[in-house]
Amino acid sequence: MNKKFGAKSTADEVLSGLDLKGKRFLITGVSSGIGLETVRALVSHGASVIGAVRELAKARSTTAPVRDAARRGGGKLELIEVDLGSLQSIGTCADQLLADGLQLDAIIANAGVMATPFGHTVDGFETQFGVNYLGHFALINRIEPLLVDNGRLVVLSSQAHRVADVDLDDPGFERQAYEPFVAYGRSKTATNLFAVEFDRRHRHRGIRAVSVMPGNSFTDLARHFTQEQLQGLFDRVGKARAEAGLPPPELKEIPQAAATSVWAAVVADKDDIGGHYLEDCAIAAINDTPNPFADGVRSYALDADKAKQLWVKSEALIRAA
Repeated sequence: MNKKFGAKSTADEVLSGLDLKGKRFLITGVSSGIGLETVRALVSHGASVIGAVRELAKARSTTAPVRDAARRGGGKLELIEVDLGSLQSIGTCADQLLADGLQLDAIIANAGVMATPFGHTVDGFETQFGVNYLGHFALINRIEPLLVDNGRLVVLSSQAHRVADVDLDDPGFERQAYEPFVAYGRSKTATNLFAVEFDRRHRHRGIRAVSVMPGNSFTDLARHFTQEQLQGLFDRVGKARAEAGLPPPELKEIPQAAATSVWAAVVADKDDIGGHYLEDCAIAAINDTPNPFADGVRSYALDADKAKQLWVKSEALIRAA
């Protein structure tokens, strides 16, 4: 896969020397954090990006520096509104994109929420499952015809997938106590499985899909944690890793956290990475130790049969909404 990158690599280092003029990407959640940096890196190298955001006014403000970078690098940023917690909004967004007919070299499903209080989307889905997974499932399947042959889908996952497998019988916590971080873990396992099945369904067109663990960093994603809760989580992670004989966790700067997304979308050999879970600009090893804060991917998050079952369940949930 050519030059070797790793945990310390930045998005700009991954894209160094590349000219992305003529390439177009759709990225969700570009108003802040990893999504904002992912867009900046791509447009700085000449790419055109459609940024899908929940609040257009906020995004116009926060992406102003990105538009400056685009002008300097020959790229372009356009914004489109979508609320991933609303199937109606998703449908409106998809209809607009399909009507425009602009083809996409890659889609990066970056948007998400973490450890939210118990709640539901407007369509009645548990918030984290609905926004992180099901909203992307609905949007991407609607606009899949826009992906070029040999295109790519990159969905952002998390180390938190190690906390919990999906629950196909009770995805909305209707028959069990709600735990915010368990719900987050399930939603991220679901995104892994989505990539596995999307990859299987579309590789005949040369399209490959992957899930990405960007690395832990300070972004708005942690806004539902108090400072004490966040410190407690880091302490818990450190203790669990120490007990397993692993090195302490390291926080990434946001440019480093965006590196694996752009590596997967642009640089890596798509047929090498297709269907895999990536971390630190590499294919992650399968690691089924029960430690939720170990490195690597749990095998249940790449289970092809579970991925097919989740796909069918997801289609049924959307039809019934």
